Amino acid sequence: MELDIPFDLIVTVVDKGNCEAIITASKAAGAEGGTIIPGRGTGIRENKKLWGIPIEPEKDIVLTIVPSDKSRAILEAIVREGELNQPGKGIAFVLELKTVAGIWHLINPEAVAD
Repeated sequence: MELDIPFDLIVTVVDKGNCEAIITASKAAGAEGGTIIPGRGTGIRENKKLWGIPIEPEKDIVLTIVPSDKSRAILEAIVREGELNQPGKGIAFVLELKTVAGIWHLINPEAVAD
């Protein structure tokens, strides 16, 4: 069953180990949770070497689906907590979602209580 509520997806990419601060900030701003996916960076700041061997820095990618009316406040909390306004700290962006399914606690709140 699909929800007829407008949702956004906030995608945040930070250095590995910094995702917990992002999740905590997003929850405090109104998100209900998030999904963390491991990744690797290839940006200009990641061209580091150890003994002449290129290092591919590990990243955490945090996916957070939020109601559209809360996405601005949640994004601001993520930027603030993750210091994303500083070079090399990470990025975050918002995508408008056309359709969302499977968020059962919003479709049938009584089902979650069982």
